[in-house]
Amino acid sequence: MSLTARFREAHVGGCVDAVLEHRADGTKLLRSTEALRWYPDRLTDSLEQWAAEAPDRTFVAMRAKSGGWRRISYAQMLQHVQAVGQALIARGLSAERPVAILSDNDLEHLTLALGAMWVGVPYVPVSPAYSLVSQDHAKLRHILGTVTPGLVFAASAAYGRAIQAVCGPEVEVVLTDGAIEGRAVTSFATLVATEPGPEGDAAHAAVGPDTIAKFLFTSGSTKQPKGVINTHRMLCANQQMLRQCLVFLAEEPPVLVDWLPWNHTFGGNHNIGIVLYNGGTLYIDEGKPTPKGIAETLRNLREISPTVYFNVPKGFEEIATAMDADEVLRARLFERCRAFMFAGAGLSQAVWDKLDAHGERATGERVRMITGLGMTETAPSCTFSVGTTARSGHIGLPVPGVEVKLVPDPVDPNGKTEIRFRGPNVMPGYWRAPEQTAEAFDEEGFYRTGDAVKFVDPDHPTRGLLFDGRTAEDFKLSTGTFVSVGPMRARIIAAGDPCVQDAVVTGINRDEIGLLIFPRHEECRTLAALPAGTPLPQVLHHPAVRAFFQALADRLWREGTGSANRPARLHLLAEPPSIDKGEVTDKGSINQRAVLLHRDALVTALYEGQASDPFVILPNRKASP
Repeated sequence: MSLTARFREAHVGGCVDAVLEHRADGTKLLRSTEALRWYPDRLTDSLEQWAAEAPDRTFVAMRAKSGGWRRISYAQMLQHVQAVGQALIARGLSAERPVAILSDNDLEHLTLALGAMWVGVPYVPVSPAYSLVSQDHAKLRHILGTVTPGLVFAASAAYGRAIQAVCGPEVEVVLTDGAIEGRAVTSFATLVATEPGPEGDAAHAAVGPDTIAKFLFTSGSTKQPKGVINTHRMLCANQQMLRQCLVFLAEEPPVLVDWLPWNHTFGGNHNIGIVLYNGGTLYIDEGKPTPKGIAETLRNLREISPTVYFNVPKGFEEIATAMDADEVLRARLFERCRAFMFAGAGLSQAVWDKLDAHGERATGERVRMITGLGMTETAPSCTFSVGTTARSGHIGLPVPGVEVKLVPDPVDPNGKTEIRFRGPNVMPGYWRAPEQTAEAFDEEGFYRTGDAVKFVDPDHPTRGLLFDGRTAEDFKLSTGTFVSVGPMRARIIAAGDPCVQDAVVTGINRDEIGLLIFPRHEECRTLAALPAGTPLPQVLHHPAVRAFFQALADRLWREGTGSANRPARLHLLAEPPSIDKGEVTDKGSINQRAVLLHRDALVTALYEGQASDPFVILPNRKASP
């Protein structure tokens, strides 16, 4: 980083300092020096607040078919929410019979969610892929079987096949548009047209901090998804933690342009909460960080200037590339943005540097990148790195109100250190899963994350923590040699810059390690001088790209010191990591175990296949050290 780099002003706090306590058993406790301040009992209290203080301000907007924006103000949303709440409570819905939402992000989805929260009826946002992509609907069946909904909502009849396959006749179906053959359907407009009454008022008055707001299901990458109980206390406490760390959120109503799915905690808790808690405006982005979907995101960002912008690493990569030739996009994105944020791992330094360069070109300033660590079980945020020296992998220090417990490997003194959390943002448990709940907490009530961390500088612990992979992702080769996955992946990503997005290390119970490589499509395409839109398999087969990865394989083999860090084979993946399959975690990092599970056939082919496989790269072993 340039010593003369100038960053846009963004008032931060909360997690800039910490107190470290050493215990006799080798564990450490880390706490913010700033206490958590007051927060409301119910998240919907914020809706009431802003409906009174800024009734005409746009709360949420979404593109209409005409191309303009459909807007709902705070005052309008409060009216809709009270009506929907009355409709739900009149149907006898409760935690035992909650609302299930199958749809993508849209205005009706958000209205229904807030209406349910208003009267203390939990809702369950479900990945649309479980209805629209899955052929057996196994995960949808498991989720709805766990929560036993009394009402299921979907945007259209496209969800009809899944609903008919999974939901019995006792479950009411609500659609925004359309009908399902052979099934009675309630129009969403009917809910909104309900007259608020004393039943709804009484139910709202009974909602408190421990009332369940929603059930969010984990990805279920290696097991069936688990239903994480999210209370109002969790959501409100976490938003106050965010406000104390990202102070600028309260200084100007935040404006978000956001696509992150609401069935995940980052989009559904973190981002919606930021808008609602601080009286901001959410523009629902129907784009995605995919070759087909990115155009809509770019369209929206050319029109709406966010004050803070969130995305996954792939999204930032696509935007950074687009800004190379799009001055309007560059100017709009950097016009008033105070901060960017991505999850704790995965953003290449090349993309980070490109964003910095675009900021300096557009405004003469860089926009700081916020990083951190959080998860579905913690609503989500627990740590943040908010300074201007953060780099990929940095997760910073605890937010106010969260206690961090650092637990070293009890067997291996050189092993990984697990991070655990305790605070008002931590879940009370998994729904209808007492054994899994008990396993999730230690004897002091700290949530066991399974995430590993280490200090950026052990001699100066207040410089923050680094994400160090998963405690359970390391493995042994058939020879008994231990493979430390985290450092290996970091080495591969650095050596493969700019064409490697991430890597998964293979070799469990085998003689040698291999790599599944997630390439960066645009960087590889640029290297090959191929036109935009060229399919990834074609890009990966180009001689220039093959040469790049051959050189990488040779280098990794040559620089390796033994079987635990010398990859013997590489497979270039033409299919990106799947969020819905759990290959990308809520933290935005690659889930090693999930990738290995879902791509087991590729792993087998990697070891048993032929050198002629067009996606396999073998190193020149004559370059052995």
